Amino acid sequence: MSDNGIQQTKGYEITYKEDGVYLTVYPPVGFINKVNQNDVLNHIAKKGIERYNANLIVEAVKRRDGKAVKIAEPQPEKKVDSTVEAYASDDKMQAFITATQPEGGGAAPTFEMIIRALHDKGIVACINEGRIREFENNPIYGVPVLVAEGIPAENGKNGSLRYLVDIHKDRKPIIMEDGTVNYKDINLIANITKDQKLVEVIPPVPGKNGMNVVGTELKALDGKPAVIPRGRGVYMNPEGTELYAEIDGQLKIVDGKINVYSVYEVPADVDNSTGNIRFIGNVTVRGNVLSGFEIEAGGDIEVSGVVEAARLRAAGNIILRRGMVGGGKGELIAGGDIIAKFIENSKVEVEGDLKAEALMHCNIKCGSSIILGGRKGLLVGGIARVGKFVEAKYLGNQMFTQTIVEVGFDPHMRERLKFLKAEIVKMEDGHNKANQAIALLNRLKNATGELTLEKRELLAKSTRTKFFYENKLAEYKKEMATIEERLQHGVSGRIKVMGSVYPGVRVVIGNAMLYIKEENKYCTMYSDGADIRFGPL
Repeated sequence: MSDNGIQQTKGYEITYKEDGVYLTVYPPVGFINKVNQNDVLNHIAKKGIERYNANLIVEAVKRRDGKAVKIAEPQPEKKVDSTVEAYASDDKMQAFITATQPEGGGAAPTFEMIIRALHDKGIVACINEGRIREFENNPIYGVPVLVAEGIPAENGKNGSLRYLVDIHKDRKPIIMEDGTVNYKDINLIANITKDQKLVEVIPPVPGKNGMNVVGTELKALDGKPAVIPRGRGVYMNPEGTELYAEIDGQLKIVDGKINVYSVYEVPADVDNSTGNIRFIGNVTVRGNVLSGFEIEAGGDIEVSGVVEAARLRAAGNIILRRGMVGGGKGELIAGGDIIAKFIENSKVEVEGDLKAEALMHCNIKCGSSIILGGRKGLLVGGIARVGKFVEAKYLGNQMFTQTIVEVGFDPHMRERLKFLKAEIVKMEDGHNKANQAIALLNRLKNATGELTLEKRELLAKSTRTKFFYENKLAEYKKEMATIEERLQHGVSGRIKVMGSVYPGVRVVIGNAMLYIKEENKYCTMYSDGADIRFGPL
């Protein structure tokens, strides 16, 4: 009777025969089976072999020749139960068992034995009972087996911010289809509207505590709340989870905080470094606006320097501290007033008043009044269509430059009237065609008794079109009548000349027109309904 193969893996084998107990020590193979005589002696003592010859054992270990050596007289093999040793890793996050092989019909390791071995070493938590049961059914001897794993602490996650707007505007120029580069429309401004949501605050995630195999709780770190980057012009919702814009304006990050400013300021010139400017609020330019560039503002535009052949459009006022040299391509469009030192060779459209020292060779549409003061007070060249009133020192000049001044009706209203008249003609034509189609389909229905599905759909469509044109015609005719009535009051327009009006000037007030043929000074021009008259200041 002999031990199981575990002894052979140790490099030796103990065999029980009829004539005695034998020890076989196998030759070593590399680093395997290098037998130590103390291990063999301890194993023999453990097995309870009586009256063994220690010298023969030592000799057999030295020779390692694989030959069986009788080391004791015949005796029955004693039962040796399996033993279980338990131990934890240095970090106490894993626990292992190592079991010895039972010998001589000894008992195999049991679940209770393994649990007891673990508890004896203080291993009381995170034990994998399923793995222990599996080991009990299919034991593996002499090899460490993992039977417990601690639960590591899971640190929380810090709160974060989810930006709903682009806080890092891309300054890359636009590549056009023909391969050229557009350095003007580089879109540097982040326009923000009032009450627009800017940031969502994501709350922190708390940590989850862990435990090691000896039952010690492992503390986790909770996530920290995100720092809310609240600057000027913004507000939080009552829950403190969302950041909103308090005003219309420009989004700017300053010292890591989100701000919304109502004014966009250009510290120098509007040129290739800034590109075209389109801003929801007010725009202030400290330098000049170079030719070919555009500024569009939802509020006011103020320029400290000179505006060249550029295009400025404001929903509010336009203020030019110096003036504009348009070169025939400059354009000013304002929903409020325009105030400038001078404007020349430009197209000007203003809903309110136009105030300047000099207007030269411009195409002007002014909804209210033109007031020219200062040292020059000059309107010369071009055409000025003005809703109410013109006040100037000089109209035209001594060189008889052709200058047209029309007063007494809103030029925008006249353009609207022209549009309405053209649209009414189109709609009447469409209305007539719809009526013709309806009449034709009704005759066809009377003749055949019933229309096909396609013809019924066409009849329904034609009827809808007819009603659409009828409603639009009524709306447009009513608006046209209102405008025409207001234009009849155009005779109330006035032109006040504080200096001279020169030949070459054509004056239109309401429906009356006058060519100035000789210089007139310090006068007021008005219409009596048929002609233009001169009166005192």
